Amino acid sequence: MFFNTALVFVTDLAARLLGNWLFRQHFHLLLSAVVLFGPALSLWVSPHSVFARKSHFLYRLFLRSGWGWTCIFVGSFIFLFSFSIRRSLSVSIRHLSRLAVAGGLWIGFCKLLDLLENATGSCYETLNAGLEVSNGQPLLVLREGESRSECLRARMLWRGYEVSEDVFLLCLCCLLLAEETAVFGPYLSLGGVSDAPLRILFLFCVLLLGLWIFLLFCLLAYFPQFPTQLLGGALGCLSWRALYQGWFRLGPNWFCPGRPGQGLLNPKTNTSLQEEPLNHNHHS
Repeated sequence: MFFNTALVFVTDLAARLLGNWLFRQHFHLLLSAVVLFGPALSLWVSPHSVFARKSHFLYRLFLRSGWGWTCIFVGSFIFLFSFSIRRSLSVSIRHLSRLAVAGGLWIGFCKLLDLLENATGSCYETLNAGLEVSNGQPLLVLREGESRSECLRARMLWRGYEVSEDVFLLCLCCLLLAEETAVFGPYLSLGGVSDAPLRILFLFCVLLLGLWIFLLFCLLAYFPQFPTQLLGGALGCLSWRALYQGWFRLGPNWFCPGRPGQGLLNPKTNTSLQEEPLNHNHHS
């Protein structure tokens, strides 16, 4: 009984926050400010912290499989939320297709960024004589004619035009989580029925959102790379705007899955739920 009461209280509180129009209107601006000013935290963090090592289990367990974790929790929430309301497998699959579209966009951008790095990069060899330049960095010698695969296979350095894929992924996942879970607050406020499994999945999504924001802070503070991280964050925000503020607003049809929550509630509820994003888009 106590667990159920605590679960209802916590999920109601989180749902009101994520469903609030101020949060939905300004979250992308807050995330942009984090990416822009986050590297300044490197002046205060300790280089001996456990988060200053890329071998930390949070990086290995979550960051390297960030899209997989996002799909598991958000996909489960979307499916259970939509299926519990409409009892229609086709409607649930249509809403799940937003994850497939976002995943395809992420994979496509990663392939393009990899091609860009290969086309603009060069191979450098680190001298083993212990020579260092004035800023303490090892002396690098350019090796011409080496491809990226050959360079990395020979344990040399490849330097090219980079965009941080980690920051790109974290920003995209944060914005996607905020969009997909924001519908739960208006649903509860309109008297929607929600059992414990749905609330637990929603809470896991909120915790995952908090974890992605924390890892984003860690990357910016302990591993600052300007402007590659700034470009990654900009690409993540651009992808979110193109999908959730652009394509998905065309309405559900054969080439568009529609917005989160669209077509799940009764007509009166559905209208009130859709007016808010439209106003948000107008102010943006």
